[in-house]
Amino acid sequence: MKDKPYPEGQEDIRELLKIYEDLRQGFTNSFLEEEAFEKIVNYFVDKDTLHRALEAAQTGIRLYPYSSALIIREADILISLGRYQEALGELDKVELLDIGNIDLYILRTDAYLALDEQKKAVRLLEEAIQMFSGDERIYLLFDLADVYDDHEEFDKVFDCLKLILQDDPNNEEALYKICFWTDFTGRSEESIRIHQKIIDDFPYNELAWFNLAAAYQSLKLYEKAIDAYQYAVTIDEKLDYAYRNMGDAYIRIRKYKEAIEVLGKVVELAKPESVIYEAIGHCYDRLKNYAQARFYYRKASHLNQGDSKLYYKIACTYFNEQRWESCARQLDTALKLQRLKPEYNLLMGECKMNSGLHKDAIQYFSQAVRLRPRHASGWEALIRCLYNTEYFEEALEQVDAALGYTQEKPFFFFYKSAVLFALHRPSEALVQLEKAMEKAPKMLKKLIELNPSILQDSRVVDLLVRFKRKRSI
Repeated sequence: MKDKPYPEGQEDIRELLKIYEDLRQGFTNSFLEEEAFEKIVNYFVDKDTLHRALEAAQTGIRLYPYSSALIIREADILISLGRYQEALGELDKVELLDIGNIDLYILRTDAYLALDEQKKAVRLLEEAIQMFSGDERIYLLFDLADVYDDHEEFDKVFDCLKLILQDDPNNEEALYKICFWTDFTGRSEESIRIHQKIIDDFPYNELAWFNLAAAYQSLKLYEKAIDAYQYAVTIDEKLDYAYRNMGDAYIRIRKYKEAIEVLGKVVELAKPESVIYEAIGHCYDRLKNYAQARFYYRKASHLNQGDSKLYYKIACTYFNEQRWESCARQLDTALKLQRLKPEYNLLMGECKMNSGLHKDAIQYFSQAVRLRPRHASGWEALIRCLYNTEYFEEALEQVDAALGYTQEKPFFFFYKSAVLFALHRPSEALVQLEKAMEKAPKMLKKLIELNPSILQDSRVVDLLVRFKRKRSI
């Protein structure tokens, strides 16, 4: 069989194009109806030959000067060619011929926006919305929402979506979009009222239940959010995003077993994601089931091998089990990916110190301090390590530096007192201890943790007794 030069269903276009060419050549016996010109214009547009499409539209308009359909097509093509003022001029003609044509308002909006005349576009759409109803009004409201979005009037985007849902409570596009804009604009309480009304009228609308739950969740009303998500998944058991958000809500209220169960549903229903496996690992971590936590952290790391945080979390599980060598191996990987993370260096320092490798520990603690000098945790670990390895002079230098960088965090006065006692400078040590007790007496435990035998020193006991009496007066 001979191949056809045109796709099936377009055989008639060949004949129309032949007649059109005859018309262009000036053959007076050729004739095309208005609808035929529309088909020819559409053909050239589909072929992405816009100048030929414009020529065909203008040829048709010369023959049918009152054809609003052809003038609309001409204006559409002029906009595509960047000839916006010409397009607006043609649309003025359409207004006289067919003021109720929705394309008139859509194309005018496009031209105004291209000319950066946003206020005119908004005013036009707001007027048009009052003229139309049903699907056409909803279409214009979506258009207006897009205009507001482009010009960062985000509350007005929300208002447009609210109007759409008043007209069409089951409009899926509006339901999907208003969930995002609720979170973005912080209008959660209003969203709750909107979706409760929809649910009252349409109790099996799973997206309305989902949006209601998301609004509750943004207000930290996690129990109510979970209840609403459960309604959503009862209606549509494959709504994986509801299970995902429900898992987050359960984690927030520390119901880790329930979170594991619903996040498991996400794994069943959706494509594997690192963030979901990480969340399940986190839940097992909190339940102190470190082996299972590692299993899921590793699954997450296989999907996202460049995420150093996952190796750090695996290291933390080993640290909690006091498996120092395994912990260090995971931290090595994390540090290769991001060597300037203070918390990685801090944990490696703790790991090395517990392994008896004190010089290595000091190096890692020092790096943590350099990376984040205003955070007390690095200084505390470094001073503790220096003290335990009896580098008392160095510990004294570091405790003075820590006081400077951390705006004299009170517990460093306790540390300074401990170091001065170790250096056999008891008078200075007692001065620092008194200062520490004045600032934060509840932190005395920091001193006792560093040197439990300190309470056997009668001078320390006398000072603490005097302080207690002084406070009770």
